[in-house]
Amino acid sequence: MNKEQLRNTANAMVQKGKGILAADESNPTCGKRFDGIGVESTEMNRNTYRDLLFTTTGMEEFISGVILFDETLRQSTISDNAPFPQYLYGKGIIPGIKVDKGAKELAAHSGEKVTEGLDGLRERLREYYQLGARFAKWRAVITIGDGIPTQACIHVNAHALARYAALCQEADIVPIVEPEVLMDGNHSIETCHEVSQMTFTKVFKELDKQSIYLEGIVLKPNMIVSGMECSDQAGMEEVADRTVECLKATVPTDVPGCAFLSGGQSNENATAHLNMMNAKHGDNLPWNLTFSYGRALQASALKAWSGETENIPAAQDAFYQRAKFNGMATSGTYSEELETEMV
Repeated sequence: MNKEQLRNTANAMVQKGKGILAADESNPTCGKRFDGIGVESTEMNRNTYRDLLFTTTGMEEFISGVILFDETLRQSTISDNAPFPQYLYGKGIIPGIKVDKGAKELAAHSGEKVTEGLDGLRERLREYYQLGARFAKWRAVITIGDGIPTQACIHVNAHALARYAALCQEADIVPIVEPEVLMDGNHSIETCHEVSQMTFTKVFKELDKQSIYLEGIVLKPNMIVSGMECSDQAGMEEVADRTVECLKATVPTDVPGCAFLSGGQSNENATAHLNMMNAKHGDNLPWNLTFSYGRALQASALKAWSGETENIPAAQDAFYQRAKFNGMATSGTYSEELETEMV
């Protein structure tokens, strides 16, 4: 384990003004996104779409790293056939790789899931490092519902995250540790807070048991929000305050930064919540708060593109704008009025 390399990579990933683009949708997930714009999910179309994102002029001003899917890690730019990892490096952007195999039904625990993918991971990480990946991502899914999550579900997911993190660091790859408490449901923000705090606490206990070097990880947590179907939706400031409170209670100061997932929030809410946290609390936190967004960075670009070559400049403009707004949110300088202005 090269601690200096891990630390330097993790710090670069969460530096002020920048965040991470999650472009690691599996082929089935990408297919669903493409269905929404009437585009067939072929390998070429997926390559073209990722190419328009990565070749956006100036994205490196606001994007520190990109999480890739296995297929995408092996693809290249359309214009000059440059492998995506090398192309991104050339822009000063760190390539990463999604390594989990998805959340599967947890045996004997109805409605709960456990993430799989540890088998053969050591060998895959060696190959991914050779292909240019310097960080990885593993997502655990915690569902709030009637009698869930159970302690068993939280334990097995936290344990798997820790084992994954240990294998990553052995390979000199920074692990993004992603314990996601889902927004799905009608639960209150208080319940989200309670479950998230319990989950994050367990994750860091398991990381400690596996001797994880905390200065060489990035946490990708959910924000503390009301369930999507909750009739009483918490306001912007309460979300910011509770999220920071939860992180302060659970995240060791050695961790360089937290890169939030958007988790089904609207583009605007994901940006505004992050901005509120940094504007109100940013100067008094031991770690940087940034973003690791998928849909919240891509949705407007995907819609603008709609599979048409002539729409690529408009799609790139839309992506650049969302990246810029979220970059501003990492220092608390975004305002919702910007949404109606031209870049």
